[in-house]
This record gives sequence, structure tokens and C-alpha cells, in this order.
Amino acid sequence: MTRNQAAELSKFFVAGINYKKTDTGIRGLFAIGSNQYDQILQNAPSYGVQDLFVLSTCNRTEIYGLAENPQQLVHLLCSQTEGKEEVFIELAYGKKGLNAIRHLFEVAAGLDSQILGDYEIVGQIRQAMKFARERNFIHYFLERTLNQVLQASKEIKNQTALSDGTVSVAFAAVHYMRENIKDIQDKQILLLGTGKIGRNACKNMVDYLGTTNITLINRTNEKAEDLASTLNLRCASMDHLQEEIRKADIILVATNATEPVISASQLLHTNEDKLIIDLSIPCNVHKDVASLSNINLVDVDSLSRMKDETLQRRAAEVPKARTIIAGHLEELLDWHEMRKHVPVLREVKIKLQEIDRSPLFDQQVSGKIPSNATDQKIQRVLNGMATKMRRENQRGCQYIQAINEFIAG
Repeated sequence: MTRNQAAELSKFFVAGINYKKTDTGIRGLFAIGSNQYDQILQNAPSYGVQDLFVLSTCNRTEIYGLAENPQQLVHLLCSQTEGKEEVFIELAYGKKGLNAIRHLFEVAAGLDSQILGDYEIVGQIRQAMKFARERNFIHYFLERTLNQVLQASKEIKNQTALSDGTVSVAFAAVHYMRENIKDIQDKQILLLGTGKIGRNACKNMVDYLGTTNITLINRTNEKAEDLASTLNLRCASMDHLQEEIRKADIILVATNATEPVISASQLLHTNEDKLIIDLSIPCNVHKDVASLSNINLVDVDSLSRMKDETLQRRAAEVPKARTIIAGHLEELLDWHEMRKHVPVLREVKIKLQEIDRSPLFDQQVSGKIPSNATDQKIQRVLNGMATKMRRENQRGCQYIQAINEFIAG
């Protein structure tokens, strides 16, 4: 695909699956880790794709890019997923051009999140964008589009209450525990995984449940030790996982493993009731755990059905957010429309410079104008021409008028 083709809005597509039609099990099959993402970008040129990024979160897996058709993007994405392409196509949504860009604006604003207004998505978009840019897959069109999208998201965050209050998957887990577990301070809690979601869940438990009966385990022990020291909690090594599972009343799993870290076999020798909350995508608690009568297994989808006053207040802010998006979308489309006129404007600039150097033109003006003043004059004429072209879409007439304005001075 040529660079000119890549700049066309009509070539922009998104294809993806999200929480609306798929459960955590299906989404886990199409989750993209950093190694898979890197391989997708390495393979992209052989699929005819040069501009793209992939967004993979607990709510969705989406591929955005410039292509001749969306099938190129779907083939590319599914070449690196555990899930089959036929399944993806059956469950996926696809959008093109303006609709694809509007979708990206809404995703970044938190309007399309499983928990309305979830602002964590912005960091995930930035990370996906950075990963692709470092490998030279974010070019002029995508760069400008993503920057406009992030500006709109920031404005929505600052000027509306769409993301106000503490509502996230990590907090939803704590909310669930508070509503469903009696005497929570007396319960032994085990947290597996101290990445971003795990840390947030841990801090929320300390702050909102008022408990420090929490044991931390992480694949990299230093991270668990650091968080335990900060919050005055206990930590254990992964070698003692089975023992800690046996002792715990509540287990939160926020790992980022490619395979389950807890299965039914690890829970067969305990008769005590346990609550296990899996915050991971793909699920890091094996589905066979749900068959155990003494285990209550809760996943991301279950948590995201939480409704409270915070979400009701956020819903009231949706019209304001859409108004902000509409303004930024119009600005982006104006920029895109102007890109169509760049070749004409470039030719006019060359012609005006030729006229300025013409001996005939020198004879018609009294004295030679300094070159910097001439450059400013040419730019002023071009700016006026660009504005008129955008408003009136009359290229030929504006070409002649620009020349006349330059000569008239």
C-alpha cells in the first residue's frame, strides 16, 4: 500500500470482539500479549498492511489499521491467536472510515467500556500506540487520529464527570466482597499478582475493607515484597502457593499468565468455603474450579454487572462526552479534507515563487520585496486559498484567484 493510499479515510478499518457478544473464555482465546503483538507487526507487511495497532484488554481485542479490505486485518490478527479465525469472524464487529474513527473516540472516552467511564483504557491505548510506533507502524494518518482521540478523552475527563468516582474492575471486586462477605476483617485473603490491577485491588481492600489480613504472591517476588512493605502486609513466595491457597478464605487472581495458575486439583483437599475472584484475561483460574460445590468463582463479566449510584451519575454525563467527541471529530475531518488539497496548494506555491522570480513581475513592482516578506505573502495567499477550497470546493477558480491576489499585492 502506498503512502498516499494509507492517508485515505476510506482505508481505515477496525475489527474486534468485546464483552457485548463474548464471555471471558472466548475473549481469552483472542487476547494478545506483547510477544504476539510483536509477531503481528513483523508479519504485517506480508499481509499488505503498514499502518496498524492492536488494543487487547480484559474487555476487548481490536485491530485498527489502514488496508485495502478488513479481511487483511482479521487474517493478520488471528494468525497469532489461540482462537480460530472462523470463531472471530462469527462474533466480531467491523467498522470502516468515519464509523471506525468514531468507535475509537468512544472507546478512548470510556463510553464503550464494560464499566462506563473506565479511564484505564486511555493508558492501554497509549501503550498499544507506543508499541506500534516504536516498530514504525504508526504513520501520519494514524498519528494525527490517535492524538486527536487522546485530546478528546482528556477533555472529557477534565470537563465532565464521566470518570468521576472509584469504579473499575479492581474496585468492583472489592465492592463485591464488601456486599457478599460478612466479617471481612476476620477473613484470610490471598492476592496472586501485583501488577497494576493487583496493586489497585490490594490498595482498595486496605482502604475500603479496612483489612490487612492479606498475603501477596507474585511471580517476581521483589514486586510483592515492595507492595507488602508499603501497605504493611504479608507476602509469600510462589513455592508456597499450595499452602497459601489452603489457608485462604478469599483468593484474588490478577496474574498475567498464559495458562491457569489455579485449578480444581489444588482445591480438592479443602472442605472450607472459598471465594475466588479472577481478574485476569485470559482467565487464570481454570473453569473446572466452578464445578466444586464449596467454591464461589467470580470472573470479570460478573463483576462488571455491578450497578450503583456512581454509574448512574456517569450515565448522565454521556451526552456531554458525545458533544466533545463531535467537536474533535469535526476538527479531524477538516484536517483530513485539507490533506486532499495539499498537492494543489504545493503546485500553487511553486507557481507563485516562479512569478516572483519572473523579470516581468519585477518590472511591475516598485523595488524588490525582501525574500522573507515574499515568503510570508505567499503563505498568506495559500492560507486564504485553503480556507476557500474547504468551504467552496472550487479548486480551479481558487487557483486563478490566488495568482491574482499575489500579483495585486
